[in-house]
Amino acid sequence: MLDSTADFAGEFADVTATRSAYDDVADLYAELFRHQLDGQPLDRAMLGVFAELVADNGSGPVADLGCGPGRVTAHLATLDMQVFGIDLSSRMIALARAEYPHLSFDQGSLEQLPIGDGELGGIVAWYSLIHIPPDRVPQVLDEFSRVLAGKGHLLLAFQTADLSEAVQAFDHKVTCAYRWAPKRLARLLTDAGFTMVARMVREPRPDERFGQAYLLAAKVR
Repeated sequence: MLDSTADFAGEFADVTATRSAYDDVADLYAELFRHQLDGQPLDRAMLGVFAELVADNGSGPVADLGCGPGRVTAHLATLDMQVFGIDLSSRMIALARAEYPHLSFDQGSLEQLPIGDGELGGIVAWYSLIHIPPDRVPQVLDEFSRVLAGKGHLLLAFQTADLSEAVQAFDHKVTCAYRWAPKRLARLLTDAGFTMVARMVREPRPDERFGQAYLLAAKVR
């Protein structure tokens, strides 16, 4: 399924910058966010619903795309998911492999996934789509659709924009990022062949600057 040999020739400059930025902060990031899900019951609830739907569909393994140091991948594994992680950052992948040696992690890009057509039962993109420039997001969603089996499920998490149709760049602590109006991103999912299953927006916690959104969708074509 996975080709662990990363080929970065000809990639976009922003992708190179994102990889380098996360390589630089990987150790600190892993330490800061290791137990983050413990205090976020709504996040765990969305991941739990996703896991249940994938299990009911029985359509294949799950990819955690933009997995970072593997904390969400590991959480999904506790929900009896057959799950693996992919991330741009070689340092993040090294940390994930060291922390969770029983799981599979490989380096790769959301825009060119090292996965065959229709191989996945589910995809989680947990705050990873935020680093893709908005004009390339439709192509990324098409790539997600390509690797998902029929009726496979996709769960996105991201920061919300202030206006109902907006996409807004913001000063992410690691590298350039964008926050989305859920309605606008949901429309792109529909255009990519998904049907919406659920959407949730929660208020920011004291350590967060923006509202947080979650879109759960299923592939329909």
